[in-house]
Amino acid sequence: MLRLAILISGRGSNLRSILQAIKTRRLVGVEARVVISNNAQAGGIAIAKKFNVATEILTPSGLGGWSFDKKLLSLLEKYTVLPSNGLICLAGYMRILSPKFVERYKMRIVNIHPSLLPSFPGLHAQKQALEYGVKVSGCTIHFVNEGVDSGTILLQQPVRVMDRDSEETLSKRILAQEHKLYPRAIKLIAEKRIEVKGRKAMLI
Repeated sequence: MLRLAILISGRGSNLRSILQAIKTRRLVGVEARVVISNNAQAGGIAIAKKFNVATEILTPSGLGGWSFDKKLLSLLEKYTVLPSNGLICLAGYMRILSPKFVERYKMRIVNIHPSLLPSFPGLHAQKQALEYGVKVSGCTIHFVNEGVDSGTILLQQPVRVMDRDSEETLSKRILAQEHKLYPRAIKLIAEKRIEVKGRKAMLI
């Protein structure tokens, strides 16, 4: 059984897609153990409670880096989401994890980003894509490393950019694909169908 800890900061739409996939058994052999938010007002907290998943609020309280992540580590251990049996899913989590934490959970943390990485990392990826004038954007699931949106790419889904797109309309279409891609990535990991060699994640 793959044990998930899902980290959020906001509305929780990708959280909902993951929990719905588990509930409807599109994700088998996967258990959502806890949803952790660094924002007490995050809409995703109510979503987690609706699906009867434990929630924890971990506000920064002036802490940063490893000092903050040690508290996160304690929560993961409380819910037995360990590097040996667990997966940390970042779903709109607006904090950068410390290198020490990432090393502890090496290749056991995944994130979703609204562009086709390595293009347009960081914030406002959809706006970056529009300003650059690309014809295709999309979303990426990647393993988390010590950099920003620079880990090994697991899955990608392209989304065509329309001439009349605004940041809002493009974001909406990309988000619809994110909701499909995230459960698929978790399924592949749970089934141990991913083999990583260097920068490449291959299906086996």
